Amino acid sequence: MLVGYQSWAFPKNPMILSTAVIGGPMEGRGPLADDFDLLHSDLRMQQKSWEQAERMLLDETCAKAIEKAGLSKDNITFFIAGDLMNQIISSSFAARTLSMPYLGIFGACSTSMEGLALASLMIDADSALYVMTGTVSHNAAAEKHYRYPTEYGAQKPPTAQWTVTAGGAAIIAANDGSGNHPVVTRATVGRVVDMGLTDPFNMGAAMAPAAFDTLVSHFRDFDLPYDYYDLIITGDLGKVGHRILLDLCEQHDVPIPRDRFADAGMMVYGDIPDVWSGGSGCGCSASVAYGYVQRRLREGSLKRVLMVATGALLSPISYQQKDTIPCIAHAAAMERIEGSQSS
Repeated sequence: MLVGYQSWAFPKNPMILSTAVIGGPMEGRGPLADDFDLLHSDLRMQQKSWEQAERMLLDETCAKAIEKAGLSKDNITFFIAGDLMNQIISSSFAARTLSMPYLGIFGACSTSMEGLALASLMIDADSALYVMTGTVSHNAAAEKHYRYPTEYGAQKPPTAQWTVTAGGAAIIAANDGSGNHPVVTRATVGRVVDMGLTDPFNMGAAMAPAAFDTLVSHFRDFDLPYDYYDLIITGDLGKVGHRILLDLCEQHDVPIPRDRFADAGMMVYGDIPDVWSGGSGCGCSASVAYGYVQRRLREGSLKRVLMVATGALLSPISYQQKDTIPCIAHAAAMERIEGSQSS
């Protein structure tokens, strides 16, 4: 149901039947390691290339989500996925393996919440029985694609971020009131915001205005108080972008309590110095939303969470042509609603 200018309400509260998150060795060093279903110790994952490792990571993640839901792949009505590789090949090759109706999307690092919003819309409209949405990123594959290959050993500025090696997937279903399943209550579709930045090593600064635009639009469309959510997680702005977002909120009198703000890019690696400003990549917001957040919603330590996933919509071609970096943010609200769930 359309609400306001750019948001959807889901009155039937489609439930998150299962989620799965699988990461790499660096993710195992971070404070959220226990929220992953599986962590690989080898970045190449016994594959011939970084790109093949990324494909395998999404295959594994989707298989784990299906297993945790107690379903088979034949039960899934639609598969929605996207990634950072050329022509979203990791997602398309995963769809080949899964052999299910497939919708490929590209929102860069905002893909996880774009997919969750679309999946929830399908379920709320009775247009599917089960929808699986997923995304993936791989540190070495993304570095090779967007910046410099890891083997090159290029130095990076403090504003740079570390692409998260992780796959995240969720299965959305109609809410039948069974189990302790979080639900998706609302979503806001972002607009493209471009402030003229051109530096691919400062993505946080480029994406922060898009996160602010979607955040303000969400509260405006739903007429919610700014303290409605227990936690608002952006991603993946990192330390630099997170600081800019807080400044924007202060400058424009958006009084969201600072103790309820967090950023996936800062959460996934904590204080590890090797990651510069923090984490990034499709797997960053996905791993926090489908690991950390889901676990705490199911346990009850969190009741209402708004995930605002950010994405930089550049490509190697646009960067080589010295174009600016258009950015976007998509938001989805995940809640634990006691009245519609059994304990």
